[in-house]
Amino acid sequence: MTTTAPHTDLGKTPGPTAPLRPRRGPGALFRALPLTPAVVLLLLFLAGPIAYCVYIAFTDLQLTGQAQDSFVGFENFTRAFGDEAFLNAVWLTLVFTVLSSLIGQNTLGLALAALMRRASKPVRTLTGGIVVTAWVLPEVVAGFLLYAFFRREGTLNAILDWLHLPSQNWLFTLPILAVSFANVWRGTAFSMLVYSAALNEIPKEITEAAEVDGAGGWRRMWHITLPMIRRSIGTNLMLNTLQTLSVFGLIWVMTRGGPGGKSQTLPLFMYEQAFQNSLIGYGTAVALLLLLVGSLFSLVYLRLLRTEV
Repeated sequence: MTTTAPHTDLGKTPGPTAPLRPRRGPGALFRALPLTPAVVLLLLFLAGPIAYCVYIAFTDLQLTGQAQDSFVGFENFTRAFGDEAFLNAVWLTLVFTVLSSLIGQNTLGLALAALMRRASKPVRTLTGGIVVTAWVLPEVVAGFLLYAFFRREGTLNAILDWLHLPSQNWLFTLPILAVSFANVWRGTAFSMLVYSAALNEIPKEITEAAEVDGAGGWRRMWHITLPMIRRSIGTNLMLNTLQTLSVFGLIWVMTRGGPGGKSQTLPLFMYEQAFQNSLIGYGTAVALLLLLVGSLFSLVYLRLLRTEV
């Protein structure tokens, strides 16, 4: 009686084995239970209102004189781009953002951080206290202080008269510059704190070696300091830009968007249309467009940060 050996494929290489997948049993469900209240709250108080606002932007909802709203599609958005007041608000929003955030807060914050790094401790304490105090003031209080500074009978004109220099009604002749200066005065502290932390992370050996090689202050700033803190610069620009785009109370207290819409940024235009003209649907559409502008700025900054080596 003969027996046959079992057939084996010794000459063949074994095929790839299937990757092991973690078993998802009841334990994974129990681990997710603690997140359930947070998810419910986000859906209820964040995602829900946002979805409702998106719906309102496509309707003709009004506060008064209307029994019920109706769906109008993109009519509110096309109306906005054909409205000269809206286009003026877009332009002034960009001017306000560039002057007070990209140039003002960013540049002044970096300069203060660099100067305070070399200053004595009493000077650092005094300067930091003054700048941070302006930042922690409520927006309405800061707006009133700057209104008192720029008004016709205010502090700035009193100083100019004392110096025998010509004075003017700054809130009437140059309102967008006045509110931009106010936003710089109030918001520079954030940039100063961000850049102070970033500059403290630069090794002293690098700057000392550059000094030994004969590099001056500007060369060290341009070739060493700025490249080493570029990620902090990008993050600070993104956060400052988003905050500046939504500034409302400061401008409302100082000028209320006037005179003649010369300082009316998108948040003030949105408020005027929604609550003064009772056009909730149109005002909400403007709010979504403002959200789109902020998203575009964020995408640009994130793109720049991601492409850095």
